[in-house]
Amino acid sequence: MEPFDLKGKVALVTGGNGGIGLGIAKGLARAGADVAIAGRNADKNAAAVKALGGRSIGVAADVNDAAAVKRMVADTVKAFGGLDILVANAGINIRKPPQDYSAEEWRQVVDTNLNSVFACCQAAYPEMKRRGGGKIVTIGSMTSIFGLALGSAYASTKGAVVQLSKSLAIAWAKDNIQVNSILPGWIDTDLTRGARQQIPGLNERILQGTPAGRWGEPADLAGTAVFFCSRASDFVTGTALPVDGGYSSSIF
Repeated sequence: MEPFDLKGKVALVTGGNGGIGLGIAKGLARAGADVAIAGRNADKNAAAVKALGGRSIGVAADVNDAAAVKRMVADTVKAFGGLDILVANAGINIRKPPQDYSAEEWRQVVDTNLNSVFACCQAAYPEMKRRGGGKIVTIGSMTSIFGLALGSAYASTKGAVVQLSKSLAIAWAKDNIQVNSILPGWIDTDLTRGARQQIPGLNERILQGTPAGRWGEPADLAGTAVFFCSRASDFVTGTALPVDGGYSSSIF
């Protein structure tokens, strides 16, 4: 298991205080990484740090604030001495038909799900280059592959995240920085619980359409993240891996 060992590595997980981000952060911590949890809610950050144990810290940051993103990276480097891993996970969704979006709602989703990912990657780059390389994991979605009637802004940004990741992978390969995307399926989080309340029959349709026969759990993303963040994936870059119980491959 030595290729998957993250001891001595420093990881920063945005939106790491809950849901998918926390599931990934726990996996990285179990693999030995020092983990900085970044989020806007200081209390949730503190609870996540307690759940992780070991060498972990909470960093208060709004990823839509360029100055805050730079401070987030600087605070991580100050605490742990460097930065080897970035998981750009923070994201939002506004569920409504495309014709009902206001311009501000559209911008809000694009800023959080796409522009902030670029800002975080850009801020992490010089620190990783200084360390001789690094790992960046972006979080796309199964909607990076297909559309979503009640989430056109979300699906658009998640498709763009995959293309951004491929572009960064090509640009930064010379610096020994690998960039890959995870495409989660229907994962049981606060975000998807809200969707189940808003969309009648969604739970039954998801169970029917998922060959694995269940909703995913945040912990289901941990193994994939550890792989992408470890030496085991040193020759893997620019990829997008669905973790969805077969949903995106199913024809129902």
